[in-house]
This record gives sequence, structure tokens and C-alpha cells, in this order.
Amino acid sequence: MDYIPSQKILERYADVLVNFALGSGKGIKKGDVVRVTAHESAKPLYVAVHKAIIKAGGHMVPNYLPDDVTSDAGYNISRDFFANAQPHQLDFFATKLSRGMVDQIDHTISIIADADMHSLEGIDPKKIMRRGVAMKPERDWRNEKEHKGKFTWTIALYGTPAMAHEAGLTLDEYWSQIIRACFLDETNPIATWKGVYKKLESYRKALNTLAPKTDRLHVEGPDADLWIKLGEKRTWLGGSGRNIPSFELFTSPDRRGTEGWIRFNQPLYRYGNKIEGIEVHFKGGKVVKSNAKVNEKLLKEMIATPGANMVGEFSLTDKRFSRITKFMAETLFDENMGGPQGNTHIALGMSYKDTFSGNVAKLTNAQAKALGFNDSSVHTDIISTAPRTVTAHLKDGTSRVIYKNGEFTL
Repeated sequence: MDYIPSQKILERYADVLVNFALGSGKGIKKGDVVRVTAHESAKPLYVAVHKAIIKAGGHMVPNYLPDDVTSDAGYNISRDFFANAQPHQLDFFATKLSRGMVDQIDHTISIIADADMHSLEGIDPKKIMRRGVAMKPERDWRNEKEHKGKFTWTIALYGTPAMAHEAGLTLDEYWSQIIRACFLDETNPIATWKGVYKKLESYRKALNTLAPKTDRLHVEGPDADLWIKLGEKRTWLGGSGRNIPSFELFTSPDRRGTEGWIRFNQPLYRYGNKIEGIEVHFKGGKVVKSNAKVNEKLLKEMIATPGANMVGEFSLTDKRFSRITKFMAETLFDENMGGPQGNTHIALGMSYKDTFSGNVAKLTNAQAKALGFNDSSVHTDIISTAPRTVTAHLKDGTSRVIYKNGEFTL
């Protein structure tokens, strides 16, 4: 029988998601509306989250989905759609329903639980990207609501046999990483999370003190020589409860100032596929060359999507905070891995406008564009755990190393 976490672990997990991760570390309030999305593999955690929301006085809007399994004995709704959809169906967006949903909800919890890590292999990547473009308005509406302080979200992972197999772990080993990473082995995980974020905040403040003085960041390593223009009026974010676990500090740089190249030693699992051996080269802020050892066609199609050929995020994880020590075949965990060298990642596509140092609710699209924030239906994180030294080159001509050997050095 497949491993199922104990009731105590599930209750602690749900408590962290509902009463800490949402509400930017404060949890939900009585009467809040929470939309919970999960596939059937995550049913035990889904049930625990429902109970936690009700106990907290909230309302749950369910989005419970069948697993996508590519086999004669299974069923794969997503694959069936992309295999058979006509252009007008790929472009369809339920405007009134989606607008009403965004207006109604106060929070979302998304539980990742893949029953098949290769569920869309062989599907034309143009169709997948086209569908993403069609669904972009809903993301934009959520972001707008979030920027006004009226919406929060979090993402969590429920380990499945398929995910564990892909990572080369037993299901017990896979869940051991989840439990340790989320502090579910602690009597009071929320208290532990608050303590970790308090320590992480000291580095975030140091980065933000340096930010107005910084012109560019230089990322160096055995497989990287990348320059990133930080941009004006930028702030570093992290420790907000978005994503459980999350140990990263990140910002959205000026999309126009990326130069050089970088290779990623971690595979990317996205769009029902695995992309491996990714290398990208930038000039004038845009990807001018890209390749991958596995699924290069999908990588190139993603980059060809409007705005996806520019950087939307730059992120660093300090190994001293993360308890993740294994490859998990899932970006949520892999972008937060500790290990010997911590990790560095960039995201191609959409910027996080809340990295604007002013009042993001008053930031217009024209102003955001002028400041170099990027816009796209794509936001794809690509990760490396190779050695990295990151140096801030300041406007006065001096420089300062901010990250080395997997640790912040400020």
C-alpha cells in the first residue's frame, strides 16, 4: 500500500497553509472565501485543508480535479483536451465566470499532486502555450487584487508515487523531505516558520538597503556568466507565505538589461513534460539562443510566447535556511533546495510587480513597462544548484559580493 501521511502530519500541514501561509503570515479571517484546487491524489490533504478552513470560520470553494494519467487504465482530461481541441476551443476564456470567481474569493490554495509526470508528452507545444495566453486575464485580475491587499495565495505539494519515482526516491523518502521542509515534524510548525522568516528578513533588509545603490548583478560560476540589471525602484521579497515551503529571496529585474549566458543543472518539469539540459543566452535583455538536451522544441516554443524571451524574476536561496536536501522533480521544492551550494534561479516571462518599491496598487501598466517590468502569460522558473557567486556592481563604481558558497554574504 502506498504511503499516506499520518493524520497529525496532515492536520499540521493544513494548519500551516490556512492559518499561516494565507493572509501573508496571519492566516484567514472569519468569513474569508478560500478556493482550494487539488487533484484526486491529494485527497487526504484536501480533506484536512477543508476542515481547517471551516474551523477558522472561512468558506471553501472547491476545485477538485481528476488525476491525469496516461495509461489504458487511466484517464487524462488535459491530454484529451489538447489532443482534440480546435483553435476556438484553445482560445475560449469563461470571462464572466472567471471575473466573478476572482471578485468572490479572498485566497487560493493550490495543492500540486501529479499522478503522471509526463502526461502531455507528444502534445504540440504551440497548443499548450496558446491556451496559456487565453487564460492570462484571470491571472492579471488576481494580481491586481493582490496588489490592492485584498487577495493572497499559497501553493503546496502532496507527494505521489509518480513524483517520488521521477525523483529517484521511495514515497516514504519523498514525504520525509516534505515533512522536514515544511517543519511538520515540529510540535508547532507555524512558530518555527515565523522564526525562520524573522531570520530571513534581516538579509532581505540588507539587500533592500543596497538595492537603490545597485546598477547590475553579476552571476558567475562554472556554467554561468550572466549580468542582470536590477532596475530602478526595486525591492527584494520573500518570507510572505506564498509557496510552502519558501526560503528564497527574489526580485523582478529590469527586463531590458540581461546580458550573457547561464546553464541550468536541474531539469524542468512543466506543461506535462520534462525539459533537461537547458542553456540560454541573452543580448539586449532578450534570449538570442536557447537549447536543451531533452524537449528543446517545447523550450523554444515557450520562449517564443510573447514576453517569455525576457527575465521576470531573479532568485537566491540560502542553504542555511532550507531543510530540502534531495531533488524533488518539482519546481516548488527544487527552487528552495539547500544542499552544498544553495540554488539560483531565474524565471522567464512575467515579472512580479509587487517588487516595485512604491505603492504597487497605484503603479500603472505604462509605468511598470517604463521601469522594465516584464509581462507575459508565461512565468517559468529554471533552477541551478551549481556554485554561484553573485556580485552587486554599484552605481558609484564599487562592487560587493552578496552571495557565495550558497549563502548570503551581507
